[in-house]
Amino acid sequence: MTKKDDENPITYNQLHFVTTNRFYVEIGSEIAASFTECGGLGLQVKKNVIREGGVNNQQRIYLGQTEFTDVTLKRGLTNRQEFWDWLNELFDETKPVSRRNVNILVFDRAGETMMSWTLIGAIPVGWKTPALQADGNAVAIEELTLAYEGLSMGKSKGGGNTVDPRDKKTGFFYSQ
Repeated sequence: MTKKDDENPITYNQLHFVTTNRFYVEIGSEIAASFTECGGLGLQVKKNVIREGGVNNQQRIYLGQTEFTDVTLKRGLTNRQEFWDWLNELFDETKPVSRRNVNILVFDRAGETMMSWTLIGAIPVGWKTPALQADGNAVAIEELTLAYEGLSMGKSKGGGNTVDPRDKKTGFFYSQ
């Protein structure tokens, strides 16, 4: 907080709250594109419930595998082909598809990074063009769907997390 913010906590609170419309997506270490939507970020931990004989008021819960949900990124259609080039690697049998770290950065109104999530070892699993309609006038939005091996969460200024997916075991999530 600056001296001026100390004097007026209302101003500080107005500048440092998070809205859902201030985010960037980085692939590698640079901002890849201006996205209009990022949806589906989440995880689910499987649980095994064991009931003991004669104990009717309790249950034992053992945690199983973690499943990460696919993330869908949406942006206005452009003439840049970086996503198509990444997807096109799926069809080239001479080399493996490159896995990349994808940082999702959320900013407050003051422009400070409030939270960042890194999709570790992300790989494209879907791409969709917009519907083309002769009588329509909506913005053409393309979608890219990513699956990922792990998730890291933190608060890093101007660059998200830089976890290398090969330095860690895959399938886990990390907090920095």
